[in-house]
Amino acid sequence: MAQLSDDCFAFGGELMRADEALAILAARVSCVAGIEDVALRFARGRILAEDVAAPRDVPPHDNAAVDGYAVAFADLAAEGATRLPVSARVAAGQALPGAAAPGTAVRIFTGAPMPAGTDTVFMQEDAREDGDAVVLPPGIRRGANRRKRGEDIAEGATILSSGAWLRAQDLGLAASIGRTRLCVRRRLRVAVFSTGDELVEPGAPPSAGKVFDANRAALLALVEQFGCEAIDLGIVPDRLDAVRDALERASAQADAIVTSGGMSTGEEDHVRAAVGTLGSLHFWRLAIRPGRPVALGQVRGKAFVGLPGNPVAMMVTCMRFARPVLLAMAGAAPRQPLAFRVPTATALSKKRGRREWLRATIERDADGAPVARKFPRDGAGILTSLVASHGLLELPEDLTDVSAGAMVDFIPFGELGA
Repeated sequence: MAQLSDDCFAFGGELMRADEALAILAARVSCVAGIEDVALRFARGRILAEDVAAPRDVPPHDNAAVDGYAVAFADLAAEGATRLPVSARVAAGQALPGAAAPGTAVRIFTGAPMPAGTDTVFMQEDAREDGDAVVLPPGIRRGANRRKRGEDIAEGATILSSGAWLRAQDLGLAASIGRTRLCVRRRLRVAVFSTGDELVEPGAPPSAGKVFDANRAALLALVEQFGCEAIDLGIVPDRLDAVRDALERASAQADAIVTSGGMSTGEEDHVRAAVGTLGSLHFWRLAIRPGRPVALGQVRGKAFVGLPGNPVAMMVTCMRFARPVLLAMAGAAPRQPLAFRVPTATALSKKRGRREWLRATIERDADGAPVARKFPRDGAGILTSLVASHGLLELPEDLTDVSAGAMVDFIPFGELGA
């Protein structure tokens, strides 16, 4: 298994733009996940580790797209209806032993191979039976209702590429060429823990000064939605020895470590010092909101990502920065989240030089067109804003004032793995 280089997260300089940080991540983080062979049934959500080529055409033969009658276009009258005797019957999964008799029609059903000598199919609704013959109306085009061999997939074509995140439709495509197993990347193991003496497990008796640990539940779910195997190391108290021990356990069990909380420079924030004793840590002073500096580094050669403790800041920075790190390590092909240009329902403003992500919903205006409405409260601790929203408005660094109706970028949560 490949290891991260010692300085893969290192950088110098002042406040860094989000795009620059993402470009550095894309250039310096590489795959560390091994390869395993799995049954198609269990490949959904895995990252493909091979190019998949088609050994045959799909469909493997010309076939009927509808129930009806297969004929040779040349046998149709130039003017008016055509009456042809019905010489044979072909159902899906069958094939006519020989060519269709010239000057006849063949009763055919959807998916059945086109008999040799025929090239056009009339829908049964358009045809009229007349004893042992069928009467066909004029006006059909040559080749109508015929699906051609290889029109979906040509033999030898690459239908899935290494690095693809396998979806249901991908597995259907693989099955269509006869595959039963695929080579995929082993799931990246990611250890997760929260830090903070104020945190207690959900379900514990509430007490003064304590809050339930919401971050870890969300972070574990995000890691799994990214296609990784999440290892839950629980809540770690604000003590240097406890944080160090948790990092040691994490590095022994996982390929990467993602934490929330304890990343500031207060006397009760020990993650920075603990990581420094076990490896290296780099605080990325990013020009973003929400989110204070995102910490990246290594612990015993394993990637470390330290996220803020405020729930919204934690989730946004996880989606925008931790996710590309983990996906690259897991072997996924690089892909930027797809943003949609939509008008904003209200005026917006922000500080120049900082990229901001605002929680927003998509609504319909009076004409039925989509508009983005910002969640009314901006606080980095307002977790309800993520539940009530459909995605993030991304406002670039050079933008300051946005008038109502102006076009802005909207990224659905689905594009961010959430």
